[in-house]
Amino acid sequence: QVHLVESGGGLVQAGGSLRLSCAASGRAFGTMGWFRQAPGKEREFVAGIWWTSSTYYADSVKGRFTISRDNAKNGVYLQMSSLKPEDTAVYYCAADRSLGVKVTTSDYDYWGQGTQVTVSS
Repeated sequence: QVHLVESGGGLVQAGGSLRLSCAASGRAFGTMGWFRQAPGKEREFVAGIWWTSSTYYADSVKGRFTISRDNAKNGVYLQMSSLKPEDTAVYYCAADRSLGVKVTTSDYDYWGQGTQVTVSS
């Protein structure tokens, strides 16, 4: 059975940095990504990465967030810098066996339980 576990969330002041980690069980996935969901809003795409390390990002985080992966550890990471209050949300790790530019929740078969990121002004 596949399990994904996020960690690294917390409270940080605006302009600060935070690094999220996601550990996945089993063999490597073709595509992994990060989504986030703020209170009262739908879950939205943040960043995605292929097993070849090609990446893609939502416009709202380009230049501030960096996604990376370690295929040997079957892990994916999100380095967040220049954080803004509007970045406050629960951040979810997602994974799928196939390759693709996956930017909707239905594109992924596996999900973690999420980690809270709160950015204070």
